[in-house]
Amino acid sequence: MAAPSAPRPPRPRKEPQPLVIPRSAAEEQRLRLERLMRNPEKTVPIPEKLNEWAPRPPPEFVRDVMGSSAGAGSGEFHVYRHLRRREYQRQDFMDAMAEKQRLDEEFQKKLERNKMIAEEQTAKPDMKQLKCKNGCCLMGMFQSVNTEKATEASGIVKISSFFYLLH
Repeated sequence: MAAPSAPRPPRPRKEPQPLVIPRSAAEEQRLRLERLMRNPEKTVPIPEKLNEWAPRPPPEFVRDVMGSSAGAGSGEFHVYRHLRRREYQRQDFMDAMAEKQRLDEEFQKKLERNKMIAEEQTAKPDMKQLKCKNGCCLMGMFQSVNTEKATEASGIVKISSFFYLLH
């Protein structure tokens, strides 16, 4: 006979939690965060991203080739129907992947085009601002002088559409 063992200590009782029914998505999120923050040392399970469904690849070697003889059994139709359904799924999947890839490429091209347009639109004002910060800009950016003699006399030289002081 085994020797009588010492009695186990009682398990700690959990505190009873009040039943709270969330009335909105924000309240439900708040309750979840509170539950997570009760024990901050505990690791939080983060679910992995599910892989997209992909059809099985077609077999390399087909063992049960259907014959072309007349009078095939009644069970052959179901095998044929299953193979046909699987092939249609595979083709639909390939079409969807091609469409997704085409849309991704169009999106990337559109991003590049928008980026180039934004750079072109900001390049000219940036240059003007840089030149004005350097102190080379005269009063305003778009001053016009009627004659070349007036610009030469005042010591101002016109380069492209800007006027600069001669130093």
